[in-house]
Amino acid sequence: SADVGLAAREINMGADDLSKRTEEQASSLEETAATTEELAASVKASAQASRNAAAIANEAMGAAQSGGAIAGQAVEAMARIESASQKISDIIRVIDDIAFQTNLLALNAAVEAARAGDAGKGFAVVASEVRTLAQRSSEAAKDITALISSSNMEVGEGVKLVRQAGDQLSQILASSQKVAATIADISSASGEQANGIDEMSQAVAHLDEMTQANAALSEQSAASAASLSTRIGQLNDLVAAFKTGPVAGHAIAPPRAASSEPARLRQMAESAFVQKAPASRAPTAAPATRAPAKKVANSRASDSGWEEF
Repeated sequence: SADVGLAAREINMGADDLSKRTEEQASSLEETAATTEELAASVKASAQASRNAAAIANEAMGAAQSGGAIAGQAVEAMARIESASQKISDIIRVIDDIAFQTNLLALNAAVEAARAGDAGKGFAVVASEVRTLAQRSSEAAKDITALISSSNMEVGEGVKLVRQAGDQLSQILASSQKVAATIADISSASGEQANGIDEMSQAVAHLDEMTQANAALSEQSAASAASLSTRIGQLNDLVAAFKTGPVAGHAIAPPRAASSEPARLRQMAESAFVQKAPASRAPTAAPATRAPAKKVANSRASDSGWEEF
């Protein structure tokens, strides 16, 4: 019973230690579950932000595409303006040539009017006015030509700038497409991470529930082990206080080890049997011969006490 009590105490200590460790593990799993839930919420928020960024990048890409198209249209418009200016310059040159020829004709008319004398004075006045108009037309044509030349230069610079803007918008469009593709990949990866962390959170929550159940079972085991240890202690007290029945003429012997008691009882029984054999062969029973029978009775009482034990 002492060995059983020691084993029960060891079981009780092991159950208590297992219960404490299980409670600590359950507490750690609760913290892990809370952290996992926070991480899952953060990853979901990041995934949503990535999707929003992807939408904004797509809008920027669309704006860049529209800007590139507008820039292309502006370049085409500038080219048309440049072509029209060139045509106007050609027309002005024709006007300048006509003014020059008109001036020559007016000069010739003035010469002929001078030859005609008084009869050609009126014609000379008309020729002079025509010459003046031709000169003014020539000067105006020169001014228009200068303005058109300057306008053509400005249009050329504008065409260059618009083309550069178109090239920049094309680069922005290409970069926007790359950014949109990258953000789409990030959004997809964030979504997969969110799903994975959500599954991990559910697994941790399930593990937490199992650990809580194990902790409850460990507490029950510890309580059962403690109860068993208490009952073993009570049994040890009862065994220590247990005494065999009294034998006449003998003092109550203290309890001995379980390993030596059966051998002692067998010796007592054998000695009683040896003393009983001569008494059975005697023809008459003498009063003095009852002492061995008393010993046999004592031996039987001892056997009866052993059976009760």
